[in-house]
Amino acid sequence: MKSEIEREIELGRGSVLPERADIPQSYKWRLEDIYPSQEEWEAAFASIKGRLPELAAFKGTLARSPERLAELFKLRDEIAQELGKLFVYANMKSHEDTGDSKYQGPANRISALSVEFSAQASYITPEILEMDDESLNAFAAAPALAEYSFPLKELLRQKAHVLSEKEELILARSVDMAQTADNAFSMLTNADMEFPSIHNEEGRKVDMSEERAVSYLRSPKRSVRKAAFASLYKPYGKMKNTLGATFDGMLRTSRFYAECRGYESPLAAALDADNIPQSVYDNLVETLEKNLAPMYRYMELRKKMLGFRSLHMYDLYVPLVDDPYGEIAWSEAKEMMYKYLAPLGGEYIARISAGIGEGWADVFPSRGKRSGAYSWGSYGTHPYIFMNYTNNLNDVMTLVHEMGHSMHSLYSRENQPFATADYCIFTAEVASTTNEVLFLSGLLNETKGRKKRLYLLNRRLENIRTTVYRQTMFASFEREVHSRAASGGDTTPDGLKKLWYELNRKYYGAMILIDEPLKMEWARIPHFYSPFYVYQYATGFSAATALASAILKEGKPATERYLNFLTKGGSDYPIELLKGAGVDMSAPEPVAAVVRQFEETLDEMEELIK
Repeated sequence: MKSEIEREIELGRGSVLPERADIPQSYKWRLEDIYPSQEEWEAAFASIKGRLPELAAFKGTLARSPERLAELFKLRDEIAQELGKLFVYANMKSHEDTGDSKYQGPANRISALSVEFSAQASYITPEILEMDDESLNAFAAAPALAEYSFPLKELLRQKAHVLSEKEELILARSVDMAQTADNAFSMLTNADMEFPSIHNEEGRKVDMSEERAVSYLRSPKRSVRKAAFASLYKPYGKMKNTLGATFDGMLRTSRFYAECRGYESPLAAALDADNIPQSVYDNLVETLEKNLAPMYRYMELRKKMLGFRSLHMYDLYVPLVDDPYGEIAWSEAKEMMYKYLAPLGGEYIARISAGIGEGWADVFPSRGKRSGAYSWGSYGTHPYIFMNYTNNLNDVMTLVHEMGHSMHSLYSRENQPFATADYCIFTAEVASTTNEVLFLSGLLNETKGRKKRLYLLNRRLENIRTTVYRQTMFASFEREVHSRAASGGDTTPDGLKKLWYELNRKYYGAMILIDEPLKMEWARIPHFYSPFYVYQYATGFSAATALASAILKEGKPATERYLNFLTKGGSDYPIELLKGAGVDMSAPEPVAAVVRQFEETLDEMEELIK
């Protein structure tokens, strides 16, 4: 009889993708904690749909008194909370098997109902902003609206970009239509694409999914990496024009909403949502592009340690030394997480342990399962973690990363009212990456052996390469393509391939060969369908590095500041929330400090291989 560990290894990296029904329940999330059955989801759906007209009764009365406005907000929040539960349940069910049309219907219906809710509520903001500034400030200070004070002040700040009631209604009703490009991209890449099988290290033929192909890019055998690279990009190359059309749809949608709201660009619109100065974005790109020499040095080191005369793009993810950890079963991954996140305190560890045991996580890949990993949930649910775990240290760190998001959500929802519980992406990536930095620091601190230390130092370099340098390259790409779209520049698939080549050449230097299939990589980045999202990985990593360093040096005071930050949700601007935690992202120092850490890590690796 197979042991638990043997069974976990088989589920994560077997030669055939298992059917979902063959995966034990203990490795699946418990969506029944949201709705015990599809029938109860349907009943909640019908109830909320019937309540939407209640919003209309408040129209024209919002300036009557703070109490009247508070009454509307509470009704809106009740409906929004239930909509959130309906939305996450339907979509997470559809992600379990993207090829099963049974759950696509509910996901589409709740998306449409969400648009209808936005349409029914579209009068609220314009009507509030019809008040003069003095009255609006008085409402924001009223006791009845205490939990809405910050959102009301935000409305006043963004007043110039709010349209008339009729215009807001049109925009609200357009959202469902505007999601077409993203939805088409998701279905194409998750459900319809087929990735050619490859032969693994033992010569056995194995089925491929996107996750498995990426996993095999870390194979110590170069021929396997090359085969996985070819398998990964072959369907993207075949669908170049279709993917170009979905990408173009995203660009047009982004420009449409920015122009409707009077922003000079989609970038300005995206940053203004969280009151982030555009200088933060531009300074990130400029700082990294002025510090590409360490990356070129790293590429030379990688080529030297691998013993190759030429370095290819499919050589970037393989560890420079053999993986001393081998295959890590799910049960082992959990214990590693608990151990190395211990600086965050006993309560934090107890809560993540309990959550894993209570159905937070959906662990292993299965046939038809959506690719990727995420943390989700809503104000009325516990956090959920979606994974495609394939038994390696990288996937352990993915678990650690997503748990950071989940705990941020948990602490925020427990300590903030619905109005300010949602945190923005700028701060979200701080929580997830602080976990990653602490985890790797813990591993490094207890590692003395040369081989393991080299492996972990390389892991740190890779974290900085992929999360800071690579995501900043993505940010540079986004800034350019949206600028081209606005000025009539070249955003054809061939134009995007050329730009992607040029940026990779710039960021990695002349010592690496940019293989032809990589020019299609822009087409497989789902975050591009949420414009100007990815730069926050780089800023988040920079902030997280500073916070983790303080936690490890100062202990309890820094830990308490950090945990307090997790409770704040969206109750202030992200720059201010981070200042409260101890890091100032309006200054260049956090990004510069990450570059220094990259160079120092590189120094140690070069010294160890002499």
